Amino acid sequence: MKQDRNFDDLAHKFAASIYGTAKGEIRQTVVWHDIEQILFRLAADADLRGKQEDQPFSVLDAGGGLAQLSQKIAALGHNVSLCDLSSEMLSLAEQDISANQLLDKYRFIHSPVQNIAEHLNEPVDLVLFHAVMEWLAEPISALTSLCEQVKPGGIISVMFYNYNGLLFKNLICGNLKHIEQGMPHRKRFKLQPQQGIEPDLVYRCLEQAGFEILGKTGVRTFHDYMQNHDMGDFSFEQILAMEQKLCRQEPFLSLGRYIHVYAQKKA
Repeated sequence: MKQDRNFDDLAHKFAASIYGTAKGEIRQTVVWHDIEQILFRLAADADLRGKQEDQPFSVLDAGGGLAQLSQKIAALGHNVSLCDLSSEMLSLAEQDISANQLLDKYRFIHSPVQNIAEHLNEPVDLVLFHAVMEWLAEPISALTSLCEQVKPGGIISVMFYNYNGLLFKNLICGNLKHIEQGMPHRKRFKLQPQQGIEPDLVYRCLEQAGFEILGKTGVRTFHDYMQNHDMGDFSFEQILAMEQKLCRQEPFLSLGRYIHVYAQKKA
């Protein structure tokens, strides 16, 4: 029986392998551009509703791990509730948040994302749900429950491990037998997500929950498909610039190893 993945046993390795790499830098850079657009949209809508310009947004970082992106949001003055199933990840996050002098902007919640409603007094302006769905037994159900925690006019930001990207990677590597077997999770690759998520399932879930999709971005549209990173005439800066150039264009968007989609709840 499939279960949600808890990273207590791999928290330190996860931090080094995911965030301290070129892959992590591409991911952070590309998604942060979208987050800036989200914050701009929320600020513009708040201004139209007559809210004070400097009033902070309420943010839920659901399954937020080390809270890299939400720390950048908190540094702009917004208030973040960081929720994670792993107490070890929360502990590492708290250390990093403290080092960055942002503790006063954070509330820490040790809980599965599916139970977050028990810990919130009211819906929030922005939900971040990044790289979590692929580790869950029932990802669409979890997304549906988080959509309920967004206030009208609020935005949900979802990044998920793309089934199409996983399929394409296996195709170009010649793993046809693995594809024919349904691409089951290989337990020896502990940091590889348990499953790919079909994009249409995510988009449909958001729309059925009463959201309007504002934007979609492919995260690492070609970097992970490069056969040998030691060959060729290029620098990492060129890779990053090209990723940023292609990530919101089809067909590259839909081949990203991850896809970031953000949507606004209809008022």
